[in-house]
Order: sequence, then C-alpha cells, then structure tokens
Amino acid sequence: MLNVYFGDMPDVIYNTNIYFNNTYKDSWIIKPLSKDIIRAVDQSEVIDERTIASPVFGNISPKKLSGGVKTLLLIAYDQTKIFNASTCGDNCSQWILKIAANRKVVINLRHLMDFGKAEFKIKVLNTGKIVKNMGDLVAEAGEFV
Repeated sequence: MLNVYFGDMPDVIYNTNIYFNNTYKDSWIIKPLSKDIIRAVDQSEVIDERTIASPVFGNISPKKLSGGVKTLLLIAYDQTKIFNASTCGDNCSQWILKIAANRKVVINLRHLMDFGKAEFKIKVLNTGKIVKNMGDLVAEAGEFV
C-alpha cells in the first residue's frame, strides 16, 4: 500500500537526481518494469543497461533520464530509503500506485499529486487516515501542503 507523508520529513532523500546518479544499478534499467516506466514517462526505449534511445536527445545514459523516472526507479528498487516524490509529475502517479500495489511504499510529497479519478488506497502518514479518492486525499492532505 502507498503511504504518503506530506511536507517536511526527516531522513528523506530530497535530491533524487544526485542520489540516483550515484547509486543506481545497471541491472535496474533492463528490468521489464523499468522499460515500461521509461517508455511511458520519457517516451524512450531501453537499448541496454547503459543506453536509452530518446526521441529528443538520441542515445543517452540512464543518468540523463528525467527526474520523475529516476525517482520512480529509486522507489521501485531501493527500499532502504524514503524519497521525495515531488520530483515526479502527475504522469508518474499511476506508476507509484503500481509499485505500491504489492508492498508497502513510503514516499514524501511536498505538493498534492493528482492520483486520478479511479479509486485507490493511500495512507496519509501525517494523520494515519486511509483515503480512497482524490476528494478525500485533498481534504486530508490540504493542511500539510
């Protein structure tokens, strides 16, 4: 289940770009989930663990992926840290929910991310309440962002 803490939170990796560039593993890039995320969010194709074909920049290294993709990959594969998911756009929200579908995921948000119109299950750690739609999430998180 997705657990979200809104606002300042201790021990969060705030700069996910720098953290990713110094900690990611080549093996992450070629996993099916990574390929799907990179295709959907950056509209790019994984060639191999060190090469991604971008329609805008040509062949790039994983270090040149968008901040949103980097953060999603960290959330998916580094379960030792809590990451600032405000580096992600709303186009990443469904991927965060997908990653959290089968395990506990804790993220930090400093803005109200749009998780869409469909029903979901998110625990707001600031209050302990579980919300199931955007209306409830806005009501619960509004005072913290």
